[in-house]
Amino acid sequence: MSDEARSARDLSHLWLGAAVAGILSGAALYAADQPDAANVAWAITTGIGVIPMAKDVIGGLIRREPGVDLIALIAMVSALLLGEYLAGAVIALMLASGEALEAYADRRAHKELSSLLARAPRTVTRYEDGDLATRPIEEVVPGDLLLVKTGEVVPVDGLMAGDGVLDESALTGESRPVERPHGDLVRSGAVNAGAAFDMRATASAEDSTYAGIVRLVRSAQEEKAPAVRLADRYATIFIPVTLVIAGGAWALTGDPIRFLSVVMVATPCPLILAVPIAIVAGISRSAKRGIIVKGGGALETLARGSVLLFDKTGTLTSGIPQVADVETFGAIQAERLLHLAASLDQVSPHVLAGAIVRAARDRDLELIFPDGVSEKHGAGIEGSVGDHRVALGKASFATGGGPLPSRARDVRRRTMLDGSSCVFVAVDGEVAGALVIDDPIRPDTPRVIRSLRRAGIRRVVMVTGDHPDVAESVGGALGVDRILSERAPDEKVEAVEIERGEGGVIIMVGDGLNDAPALAAADVGVAMGARGATASSEAADVVLVVDRLDRLTDAITIAKRSRRIAVQSVVMGMGLAFGFMFFGAFGIIGPIGGAIVQEFIDVASILNALRALGGGRGGAKPHPATDVAERFRAEHLEFRPELQRIRSVADRLGTMSLEETRAELEAVRWFIVERLPQHEEEEESAVYPIVANLMGGEDPMASMARAHIEIDHLARVYRSLMDELPPDGPDPEDIMDLRRVLYGLHAILRLHFAQEEEAYAWLVSDEEPVAVP
Repeated sequence: MSDEARSARDLSHLWLGAAVAGILSGAALYAADQPDAANVAWAITTGIGVIPMAKDVIGGLIRREPGVDLIALIAMVSALLLGEYLAGAVIALMLASGEALEAYADRRAHKELSSLLARAPRTVTRYEDGDLATRPIEEVVPGDLLLVKTGEVVPVDGLMAGDGVLDESALTGESRPVERPHGDLVRSGAVNAGAAFDMRATASAEDSTYAGIVRLVRSAQEEKAPAVRLADRYATIFIPVTLVIAGGAWALTGDPIRFLSVVMVATPCPLILAVPIAIVAGISRSAKRGIIVKGGGALETLARGSVLLFDKTGTLTSGIPQVADVETFGAIQAERLLHLAASLDQVSPHVLAGAIVRAARDRDLELIFPDGVSEKHGAGIEGSVGDHRVALGKASFATGGGPLPSRARDVRRRTMLDGSSCVFVAVDGEVAGALVIDDPIRPDTPRVIRSLRRAGIRRVVMVTGDHPDVAESVGGALGVDRILSERAPDEKVEAVEIERGEGGVIIMVGDGLNDAPALAAADVGVAMGARGATASSEAADVVLVVDRLDRLTDAITIAKRSRRIAVQSVVMGMGLAFGFMFFGAFGIIGPIGGAIVQEFIDVASILNALRALGGGRGGAKPHPATDVAERFRAEHLEFRPELQRIRSVADRLGTMSLEETRAELEAVRWFIVERLPQHEEEEESAVYPIVANLMGGEDPMASMARAHIEIDHLARVYRSLMDELPPDGPDPEDIMDLRRVLYGLHAILRLHFAQEEEAYAWLVSDEEPVAVP
């Protein structure tokens, strides 16, 4: 809690205590048959309330921002002038209790934001000359070896120097502990849920993930919602109407008490209580879901969003490149080729290098540290790995400017059509193979886009720097309304302005440095992931700390609900206030009764506004079938190279040697005849019943079960073709039949896996599933 907030809380408590003491003292004196002394006590109580109120009102008038507190000041001053001291004391008590209630509601609404700040680590345990020393976190520099004890928050970003078990729920929203092996990257903010472990710092505290999140949270806390200023502007309507009703009652009846009764009911307006509480509650609710909203203005604008612009890479796709296939053009085997490439890429900072090294480690390959390495930015890297000179990168770099082998040209053409990347590998001056690297679409992306449309988004636009063929392939698969390809950062800003010109509030979602200008230009910029102090998270109005696209739907849903509750509270409070004003004007209730009625109106408005803290989706609760779903999703990932092999074999039939042809065809046969049926059988028995039960309806898994039947049919056809192959290899007619079956298998398996992964996404999320179309 800030010093300013703590001071305001203390003053509200002091005011409430003084008001209660004044009311009770006056009541005791009145019971002791000392009415004059009682009136003095009540007058003093009223005066105590007038002083801070007069200060706020005068300050607002000087700034030409008259607030509804003016009505409260008029009410208390009128009570003093008309001798209605008890009424004045009651309104002072009601205002003080309203201030205290608002302070309590504000603390509740800020709870999640404050908890993020409170858990930020301030010290670290660092190895120094073989000993452990406790140091301020600001002293950590990249390269320091740190000890993270059980239950401690990981202080900075780094690499695991041992094995560990982490609770990453504050960063990912997932409540299950995650095992992190030696060499794994770990982000600050996670909690050590296992034994103590060592880690090597890769960033300072200031540049680490959690520090970036803390900065965003503080920014969110300090922002004031435009709705609050809008509430004050409503005073220009509310004050004159109130004074007209109150003055009219006085003029028509000649009784100034009627005037006082009306202004008592109108004190204070729920606008100044309900709106900020509902908005801050929405911000707090978002923080609990891993969504940092930088202030009420961003929340309100997000609630009105109707046009959504997505960057592709890292937003609609995973943003984590993966080696999908290893193609070889000569005698070097695929495992050996990957080993050489990954050994060289260990020292490269390129994003694709990380994917290549990760693929080698996943295959438990022991890498060799390279020598004599030189890297040409945007072209490739070369160096010595053991006894071999290795180069990898673009085709022109790997060949040294010479021609590509025909097989390499085929691979390059295919990857261009598929929208994947191709890294060529040369060994000792010869192009030996290529690594096909893919950035897959997030499994939940199609579902999230459908849910966003249900949440009120009427137009979805994908804007990317990719080639039109790649953009059309991804955008068409996702069903977006418009595809804007080959857009540089400044052209993404132009795209935002063009969409704004066509009408609607623009939401831009991105994750990279090149998205920062567009995020800043949009009405609401949403950044995927708060990686330290990246330009995208700094430029954005909303940051999805959890790297899950469905959190965007949560953010919009929470924003709409908070805004709707704020408006409901205002309409309810003002409606009741205006109604009871006429009760006071006609003498049905007096000044004291008016003050009590207004307090009940305020309490009702505040309690209604606090509804924004609840409802919607709760915290992430893993379904009992989560582990099963994760297992089969992991198997799908394991099958990716086999899927690529099916396509590759179909492309290469007729160009390979007899020995290679037989080896490749047999490898495909093993996968589709032995491994795949086992996977499908286990899926149908272990997962399909659970997903079907969650989805409901009549046989919701029918389309996927039907796909299994078609896959089995094609597998039988392929097996028959293989059994009938002549000893000297396939003839042209055999090649045509084999290609037909292989291309069919590749297409149906890609579609089928995508359907299943979307269904499994429901099991690992905390949403209610719907049937997969």
